[in-house]
Amino acid sequence: MLERNGLNIRDYINEKKNELLLGRLTTKDFIRFFRENSDPIQSLFTYSECAMMEVETKFRVLNEEFLLIYDHSPIETIKSRVKTLDSLIEKMNRYNVPLNLQAIEENINDIAGVRVICSFQDDIYELADCLLEQDDVTLVDRKDYIRSPKNNGYRSLHLIVSVPIFLEHKKRDMKVEVQLRTIAMDFWASLEHKIRYKQDLPEDIAESLYDELLECAILSTDLDKRMQNIRNQLDHSQRK
Repeated sequence: MLERNGLNIRDYINEKKNELLLGRLTTKDFIRFFRENSDPIQSLFTYSECAMMEVETKFRVLNEEFLLIYDHSPIETIKSRVKTLDSLIEKMNRYNVPLNLQAIEENINDIAGVRVICSFQDDIYELADCLLEQDDVTLVDRKDYIRSPKNNGYRSLHLIVSVPIFLEHKKRDMKVEVQLRTIAMDFWASLEHKIRYKQDLPEDIAESLYDELLECAILSTDLDKRMQNIRNQLDHSQRK
């Protein structure tokens, strides 16, 4: 919920009154929109958080089942988060999302996110398949940056899923972004994110760092493949 970040919508509006928002959303537009839609937006964030908890629980149950059946725990860590209002508005500006609730719900798919850190690359696809087989999970979008990495070397499997949440008198489908990565993928992505947001780097240093990051991404890909191969050999020897 928004209060978890120490700031509710009304406080946020007051804080931003004297600031000029970057992009096409002016301070006047912003204040008017959030004043008129404070309660619905609060509900959107709350419902998104509930959906996030549903998805996180699904992965925890799957992890326990794998441990019970295969004596193998595929998940190392599960992280979850709900976007801040700053992050939401920045994305609306970046993708030219109109300033209305319907447009936000239709175009912003990652208000809530769950990141699953796996031991091995094969675990990623197995967990994704198990999640999508569940009859209350609907796949909205899938982007496989493992088999087709981004130009900078980023690797991860991204799913946008829709799950129902059960409210006092109704059921509502909500979208959640799911990212599945290995430990090596997550380590690389975390460091790349920190470096990318460093300000005022000279162009030659920034270019050198990105070249180095790309080489590190190649090394981490090789590490994942080698660790997966070791696991496969162990599994094969145990089946003999």
